[in-house]
Amino acid sequence: MKSIYYTLLILLSFTLNSQAQDLSSAANRFIESLDPELKKQACFPFDHTERFNWHFVPRERKGPTFHDFNTTQTKHALDLMRASLGSVGQEKAESIIELENVLREVENRPENDTYRDPLNYHFSIFGKPSSDKPWGWRLEGHHLSLNFSSTEGTITSATPSFMGSNPGIVLAGPQMNRQVLADETNIGFELLHSLNDLQKKQVIFSDKAPADIITSNARKAKILDQPGIKGDQLQPNQLALLKKLVAVYLSRYTAAYQSKLLNRIEKSGWGNMSFAWAGSQTNEIGNPHYYSVQGAGLLIEYDNVQNNANHVHAVVRDLENDFGGDLLLSHYLQDHLDNNMGQVTE
Repeated sequence: MKSIYYTLLILLSFTLNSQAQDLSSAANRFIESLDPELKKQACFPFDHTERFNWHFVPRERKGPTFHDFNTTQTKHALDLMRASLGSVGQEKAESIIELENVLREVENRPENDTYRDPLNYHFSIFGKPSSDKPWGWRLEGHHLSLNFSSTEGTITSATPSFMGSNPGIVLAGPQMNRQVLADETNIGFELLHSLNDLQKKQVIFSDKAPADIITSNARKAKILDQPGIKGDQLQPNQLALLKKLVAVYLSRYTAAYQSKLLNRIEKSGWGNMSFAWAGSQTNEIGNPHYYSVQGAGLLIEYDNVQNNANHVHAVVRDLENDFGGDLLLSHYLQDHLDNNMGQVTE
């Protein structure tokens, strides 16, 4: 019953006041709500290797979970997430967490099972949340890995940003036909199907989809060897669909961070954004498929192969700025050095 109660509490909290909050203040309220043992579990130095130890599969993780929180702590944890995502991102994160209940039923697991568990999502803080110093935080569990870095009171990085959906489409039960990542799927196919045969020859690099997103959980993602078709080779209606597809992924984020990434793309030029495809061209369960969008230092990967192609993985990587990039870390190290020098006495 505790699992059901807290799942309902979490979902209710998502629907309450979604007004943006100051990120560092939200993080500090969360930390202050924790008892010493939970605080010890949740907090790491900014330069700790755990910050890069991310993944999207069920596995053991560091950081306390909803299981460990009381009602007040749960509220502050969700306030932190709310301050870090846009309303669309909040809704998708909520839905991904809720799908754990669907998987429990599909796989006939007991209610106290921890492998498919909507409360088994971990919160970790890296560094001391501040409006003028580098710090970061992560929310992670099955099919959800949200990594944020901040300095000067704003989000400087919100990648890697992974969202997954299993099942891709719920096939039975009270949530039958629910499709959490529907836009990521359907608009991708809409763009593919808008292309003529010659364009498709450029776009489709393999008749077989990769088994998963190619970058997986790599510390640093690299440009993929998938030339695809560039925006300057698309007709106006096709380019509009490419922009619409990218907007789906950017909609996860706060308005300010969306604008930051969009400005990067605009500066680089939509003509330099490329779209590539592998696998089936049929938008139905049982037809494995994959696509990528890359350009302006950004990489989007989508894969639907597992569980008879009813299991979606979708990630955004920033090739220049995942985890805040080397520049943010160097700022932290320099500040740390300056503080230590200031403490030296003769």
